[in-house]
Amino acid sequence: MNNLVSKIGVLLFVISSLTISAQDIHFTQFYMSPLNLNPALTGVMNCKTRMVANYRNQWSAILTANAYNTYSVSYDQKIPVGREDYFGIGGSIWGDVAGASRFGTTQGRISLSYSKKMAGYRKKASYLVIGADAALTNRGISGDDLRWPSQISASGWDPSTGLDELAGVDKDFLYADLGAGLLWFSIIDNYTNWYFGAAVHHFNKPNVSFLGTEVDLYSRYTMHAGLQFEIQRKISLLPFGVYMAQGPHRSLNAGANLRFAMGPSRTTNQSWEIGAWYRIGNKVPSGLHSDAVILSTRFNYENFGIGFSYDINVSGLRQASPANGAFEFSLLYNICGPESRGVYCPRF
Repeated sequence: MNNLVSKIGVLLFVISSLTISAQDIHFTQFYMSPLNLNPALTGVMNCKTRMVANYRNQWSAILTANAYNTYSVSYDQKIPVGREDYFGIGGSIWGDVAGASRFGTTQGRISLSYSKKMAGYRKKASYLVIGADAALTNRGISGDDLRWPSQISASGWDPSTGLDELAGVDKDFLYADLGAGLLWFSIIDNYTNWYFGAAVHHFNKPNVSFLGTEVDLYSRYTMHAGLQFEIQRKISLLPFGVYMAQGPHRSLNAGANLRFAMGPSRTTNQSWEIGAWYRIGNKVPSGLHSDAVILSTRFNYENFGIGFSYDINVSGLRQASPANGAFEFSLLYNICGPESRGVYCPRF
């Protein structure tokens, strides 16, 4: 009987590993994590250099110390090409750790882009951007805190007994990862713009199996769009949306921010934002379901941007999590300088 229970435990571990490997990290504040969203966003900024840090904590109400923790840091810059075009180059590192098995993924990535002016003039223009990235990723697990059925007896759990259920499992391995994306944006004036982008991640479908078998990581397809327009002086509305599809999984995150310009004029880079979002996903195979209602805020002061968001869980897990989903913190810093080319891109 113990043997059967032990085998069931291993089977559950394998199934959960395959399930987890089929999905990627995601940030609610995707507009403050540009290189993770689309490589075509590399270098697309109105300053010369951008540095971003993100942190997300999810399901701490249910998993406590074993909650999902995700972090990301990135650096990118734009380089003028000719009179009107730009080249973007950047790099990022992100990591994710989840559960008692410390299922972890760490990735280092290099991103490149090229922005080609398609129409317009100095203060009103449209650009087409093409981008690509290449990454090296590490995946690993740890069995130190896991409890297996063969270690449990009538007297309780004894880690010194039972079988090593992870024997023969590759607990740490590397794989290469490739992605590409496109972006189109149009600047109407300093306060009105719109953009649309699409990207494919993991198009090389790397093998992510811990067991030496062939388990390909699903390619992830992303579409995102947004715009900004003034509804009255010093107040702008910024609707955003991002749709992701990866294997059988689907996700749509849509909402809007209100941006209130601060300071003596609209042209100063001082503003405060508040927003609300709604995310839906799909249960496999039963269909769409509500996932979270998201409240967010952001403060921009000159070259700094600070964002905070909170996911209120409205899915079936709310009975276990008392509506607690995830909180997320983002910090952005731009290094600017003399810019003689006028407006280049939207202020994301």
